[in-house]
Amino acid sequence: MASNKVIVTVAPTGGMAKKSQNPNLPTQPEEIAESVHRCYNAGASVVAIHARRPDDQATCNADIYRRINQLVRERCNIVINNSTGGGVDGDMLIERPDGLYDVNFEERLKGLDAGAEMATFDGFTVAAIHGKREMIVSTTPSQCDRLAARFIERGIKPEWEVFSPAHILQDATRLITVCDKPPYFFNFVLNVDRGFQGAMPYTPDILQMMVKLLPPNSIFNVSAAGTAQLPATTHALLLGGHVRVGLEDNLYYSKGVHATNEMLVERQVRIIRELGFEPATPDEARQMMGLA
Repeated sequence: MASNKVIVTVAPTGGMAKKSQNPNLPTQPEEIAESVHRCYNAGASVVAIHARRPDDQATCNADIYRRINQLVRERCNIVINNSTGGGVDGDMLIERPDGLYDVNFEERLKGLDAGAEMATFDGFTVAAIHGKREMIVSTTPSQCDRLAARFIERGIKPEWEVFSPAHILQDATRLITVCDKPPYFFNFVLNVDRGFQGAMPYTPDILQMMVKLLPPNSIFNVSAAGTAQLPATTHALLLGGHVRVGLEDNLYYSKGVHATNEMLVERQVRIIRELGFEPATPDEARQMMGLA
């Protein structure tokens, strides 16, 4: 595989944003599939899919995932990566007596039941803040073991999603040889520190430190929220990494200008080519990630 190939992931929806924030956000299966197809034509090789209910609230319902996956696959051969993270409302939340909410771990597991090639593995416990609502996203060591067993059972490759150095060094490093095979694909999610306790902002030093902490035989992808998306993904390219863009991470193309997923992918591909790289095709991405 040529060393100048870059995997471009598009994250079209996420589990938090609403159409009221950006009317271009695709939330229903047909909308998501159409947006993904346009992004594939623009150069994306992987899609990170979150599911939504008909009322646009978050879910990991396997039937909805299965429908999205089917519609995407009818249109193109992009690598499908389903989320086991869920979201901040809908089927994902269990209200607690103390006024906090738990993000439903059993619901999260359903993201592995829709036939995707890859799925996110968030192997850590974190407090999430959305508006005035505080949520505990629990993935204790024993829950990590349950997730790992489900990945093995379903034959799905993990995308190791990490928000901080500790997330790399703890359960992800413990489990990579249990439910994965090299190359291990790590996704650094940066600049979500206002929404997730313990997450890291994007700075050049933080990104470079996290790259240095990767286990052997790993490749990395960078996602960054909001205005950090453009500098963080450009920095990732200079460090030999891969990139994720999309409305899950950033609702704006520039100040005051709502983005579309296609706009963000097109800009990312232009930057990739200006730096002397080329976007990988889906089949090239499969080879690079060990899916082929």
